[in-house]
Amino acid sequence: MATGSNPTTPLHEKVVVITGTSSGAGRAAALEFAKHQCTLVLAARNERALADIAAECEEFGATVKAVPTDVTDANAVKALADAAAAFGGRIDVWVNNAAVLAVGEFTRTPVEVHKRVIETNLLGYLYGAYAVLPYFKQKEQGILINNISVGGYMPVPYGIAYSASKYGVRAFAEALRGELYGYKNIHVCNLFPAFLDTPGTQHAANYTGVMLKPAPPVYDPMRIAKTMVKLAQQPKPTSMITGLSPLIKLGYQLAPAITRRITTAVLTSYFKNAGPAPATSGNVFEPVEYGTSIYGGWNSPADAEIRWNRLTKAGILLTAAATGFMLLRKRKSLG
Repeated sequence: MATGSNPTTPLHEKVVVITGTSSGAGRAAALEFAKHQCTLVLAARNERALADIAAECEEFGATVKAVPTDVTDANAVKALADAAAAFGGRIDVWVNNAAVLAVGEFTRTPVEVHKRVIETNLLGYLYGAYAVLPYFKQKEQGILINNISVGGYMPVPYGIAYSASKYGVRAFAEALRGELYGYKNIHVCNLFPAFLDTPGTQHAANYTGVMLKPAPPVYDPMRIAKTMVKLAQQPKPTSMITGLSPLIKLGYQLAPAITRRITTAVLTSYFKNAGPAPATSGNVFEPVEYGTSIYGGWNSPADAEIRWNRLTKAGILLTAAATGFMLLRKRKSLG
């Protein structure tokens, strides 16, 4: 059990709760915090994968409790917070990370799938904050980390519920930060990574009729894990994580219509050329027994560098074109 808590508490003495730890960024975060021998409370729906990651974390010397949790259940999330506080004596850091993805044309994707994506990605984060904030307020300190995605700034066609949930989390977190203005040592930290090399796409609900792959370049999820650990020591409001994230954000802010058209064209072209795949609800309603590692295996380091260079150039060109377009419109309106 960890003892004592103040803004300068050493990382190895902190009590950290992480949701969605059965794979991907959540699993990476659990291992990264475990390396610092934190007291960890890990949550996920997949009990077998949860037990596996808990055992891995214990090998690093971390004190670990695994709590099977479905974040769409507000009572279950409250029980997670209560169990964490009882186990660690308090809660210092809460990481909202659990999320699901559904891809497909809006009206061809069952409305129940849209609903569950929003329940998981948006309400799950709200339930997490609702459960942990009483503990933070009691101690007048704490760090809430929301893994949002750059999708919180740029909507993705054929992923409408996902986009709605990510925009919603960003708004919810900003509003919550306003409410907490008087609590100088309670921090809300929002993360906006670009596409990660995780099994998330393998798990996705898929109503496109074709096999899914994440858009390149995809990044090492350990980057976001390391950022979470850094925020647990030095919290700040916003972290973009990858160089692509601010380019995507800026491109959409400057030229939303152009950016949407380009994104739609790229996805439509991909759907026409990808191999067939049956419709599936993936892990939206129930956990799946595959893809429980950190990595999805989508990219080699060499491929990542090549694609990053290409997309960086494309992002710079898009930003420059959008800026020129906006300046031209402004000049015409003034003239």
